[in-house]
Amino acid sequence: MEHVPPPAEELARLDRELAELDARRAQLLTRRAWLLAALRPPAPTAAPGWNPSAWGAPAAGSPGAPAQPWGYVPPKQPSAPRSAQNVLLTLGGLLLTIAAIAFTLVSWGSMGIGGRSAVLALVTVGALAAPAVLLRRGLTATAEALAALALVLTLLDAYAVHAVAAPDTDGLGFTAVAAGVLAALWTAYGLALGKLHLPLPAAVVLAQWPLLFGAWVAGAPALVVGWALLATAVLDGAIALWGKGTGTRVTACVGGSVMAFSALMVGLTLSVTASGPLGALAPGALLLTGAAAALAGAWRAPRGFARAGGVVAGLAVVAAVGGVPAAAVPEDWGVLAYLSAGLALTAFVRTGLPRNAVLGVLVASAAVVAGALAGALPGLAAVLLGPVTLLSDVWAGSPEGFRAALGSTLPWTGLAAAPVVLAVSAGLLGSAYRWWPSLARIAAPLIAREEPGPAGAAAYGAGPAGSAGAPGAGTPEAGGAAVPGAGGEPGAGTAGTGGTPAPGASGPEAPGAPGAAAPGASGGPWYAGGRAGAPWYAGGAPAARRRPSGAALRGAAGAGAAVLGWGALLLAGAVLDVPYAVAVAGETVLVAGLLALAVRGAGSGRDGSAAVPVTALVVALAGAVSAGLLSLASEGASYAVFGALTALLAGASVRAGAGVERAVFAVAATVGGTVLTGFAGRSLELAPHEAAPLVLLVPALTVLFGARLRRNPVALPVELTGALGALVAVGLAVPDTPFLALVLALCGVLAAGAAVRPERRQVAGYLAAALFVLATWVRLAASEVSFPEAYTLPVTVPALVVGFLRRRKDPEASSWTAYGPGLAATLLPSLAVAWTDPDWQRPLLLGVAALAVTLLGARHRLQALLLLGGAVLALDGLHELAPYVVQVAGALPRWLPPALAGLLLLVVGATYEQRLRDARRLKDALGRMR
Repeated sequence: MEHVPPPAEELARLDRELAELDARRAQLLTRRAWLLAALRPPAPTAAPGWNPSAWGAPAAGSPGAPAQPWGYVPPKQPSAPRSAQNVLLTLGGLLLTIAAIAFTLVSWGSMGIGGRSAVLALVTVGALAAPAVLLRRGLTATAEALAALALVLTLLDAYAVHAVAAPDTDGLGFTAVAAGVLAALWTAYGLALGKLHLPLPAAVVLAQWPLLFGAWVAGAPALVVGWALLATAVLDGAIALWGKGTGTRVTACVGGSVMAFSALMVGLTLSVTASGPLGALAPGALLLTGAAAALAGAWRAPRGFARAGGVVAGLAVVAAVGGVPAAAVPEDWGVLAYLSAGLALTAFVRTGLPRNAVLGVLVASAAVVAGALAGALPGLAAVLLGPVTLLSDVWAGSPEGFRAALGSTLPWTGLAAAPVVLAVSAGLLGSAYRWWPSLARIAAPLIAREEPGPAGAAAYGAGPAGSAGAPGAGTPEAGGAAVPGAGGEPGAGTAGTGGTPAPGASGPEAPGAPGAAAPGASGGPWYAGGRAGAPWYAGGAPAARRRPSGAALRGAAGAGAAVLGWGALLLAGAVLDVPYAVAVAGETVLVAGLLALAVRGAGSGRDGSAAVPVTALVVALAGAVSAGLLSLASEGASYAVFGALTALLAGASVRAGAGVERAVFAVAATVGGTVLTGFAGRSLELAPHEAAPLVLLVPALTVLFGARLRRNPVALPVELTGALGALVAVGLAVPDTPFLALVLALCGVLAAGAAVRPERRQVAGYLAAALFVLATWVRLAASEVSFPEAYTLPVTVPALVVGFLRRRKDPEASSWTAYGPGLAATLLPSLAVAWTDPDWQRPLLLGVAALAVTLLGARHRLQALLLLGGAVLALDGLHELAPYVVQVAGALPRWLPPALAGLLLLVVGATYEQRLRDARRLKDALGRMR
């Protein structure tokens, strides 16, 4: 008979077994991770940083050792003996250096010439010879300290020689010679004692000064100084590429950067200030030599330095080539010379330069173009924003020219080249948009995707080609199955192996054969573009996902061409100072063209092809605003421009497909129509409040338009725009109370008309009722009625009866619908009059009525009665108690109100949770009411 243990004992046994299984599984996973790390080929050395893949891996040399948990911080270790030794040696060398300086500067005069020479020679030779002995005994740190002391001593020796042996020589010239001699000495010393880290960087620092100081002492012109700086920079570049030791290369790189920058600044300054083309040739030669040196260094430099060298070379070439013609033309047109030189840099794409260097040159070209465009921005901003000044003097008369209408004080003659710059840039971007496939083929070798590295961080896969069962997947370039984002899972098929194929691999090749690609892996590169290509954000490695698609780049080029072309035409009109009528007509025609472009491409999709129509839409609206403001100088121009714009926008809304673009066009046309009605009131010489009913024509048309469209997506934006127009009409009528009542009543009629439609009834119905009631109150106030209850009670009583009957028929009906309008029709006007009534009868009767309404609401659980009655009762009581409160507050000490406020805050803060619970209970209680 089988023994069945009790449930508690069996549960404990199962828990123990599960714990053992978990421990065994963790041990096996740790061992598996170590084995994968051992089999994986070594990754190239990367910059220090986080390495999440190594978290939890066993330490090197400890197979199967458990990993430390995430967030583990090792305990601090005591200072190593080597660290303490370095500190002691540094302090000792510093003290000896201080002593040597003090001896040379202070105690020098107390010794004869022989003693001085003997002491300095003996100490310097000893300091130079000691490191060799110490290195043979393995005392590297001590040798470094003495080498530093020897460096200071050699500098003191040079100072001593100048002070004793050659006191009459020029100090700067002697410094140049001494720096050269010491640089050669320390170079030989560093090469002889290769284990020392200090001598060679010190020699590099000393080598920065001989040529510069020598040219300075010789009184050479600035150009020669520039050549000296450039020669020093070239020497630094050679040391940075082929020098011995990291410290030497870093020092040379820093020094070369400073010297090269100084040399190029000298050349640029001389080129810009040259008096003619011949004067710009010599600085141009300096700049071109610097560019050639930068490109030469880019052949062997790492990626980042190669790109930086390309940028420097490109800018130097632009300054050199563009400076010659810029010196021959007027100053305002010199930007075209530099722009042409910057655009010519794109020819470097077809050269044999390294890829990173060419990318740097192209960045320089883009920077030059961006700088040229930035120079045109002030003029374009003045053209667009200048007409705002016409708002203060509408219809004052047509100005003589375009510039007079802008009211800007810009030096327009100095912006003569700005329209040309914009036009050239627009033409180039338009050409790129038109012939994008050809441009992509030309740039294919330059911006093609990089091959994935062993670490799997580059393109599609992580595993190397030909490694069966290696983590990751192959890449299309390698012929493997490219799965976007795959990597890190053993067994994925790779190039040339019979591994597991990627899901969905298609083509005639067998699984695992070269060429099998995953779905979505297109045969073309990312920059080829096209509607059929996958979007740039769909899958791929992180580097690939960060790149925009070819369609997006092409769309950006087309959008930029549209914007720059529009800006070029606008700015050209201001520079030429065309007549006012021509400027207004030209801006209107430009808006028409942009609207046609926007309508043609409306609804193109979410890829890059939609960039051009969307940009055209935005620019068209901006141009419409600018043209409308510009037309305010003349009455005829205002009617013509706003009429044309309204017609164009309405036509665009009809021609555009269903979508956001169509709604935007319709809304803009509605705004234009509203402005036209305002113009009509001004032409009829109507006061603002008298023109308010005329402004309501457009809102009335939007109500009819919404009834025609019904549930069309365009209807709601158009009706909301009409509602804003009605709000403008109300604002115009505020100064005159009778007209305000009329406008409010007309708005109520429009809202009631909109409420006829079922989809608008919920909002428009309440709005219509509120507008009618408000119009009634305003009318009563305008008639100076002192007893409004005579007019409101006849409305309130029937309304309450109707609400009572409805509640009897439908107990679930809201009290706001049944009783709210009737109560508000009397309580609110009476409250407004009571606040200005000096007698006590009206506030007393209103308070009693409000108390009765509040009690009825609480008794029958009716939300409208409770809230309306309570609010009116509280405000009425506040009005009656306000004088006494003011008197009491005046009699109290001034410190008491802040103290009471602070005490109240303390009490509320101490009982904060209880107050929240009370507020929630109150909210729930009100919510349960009808």
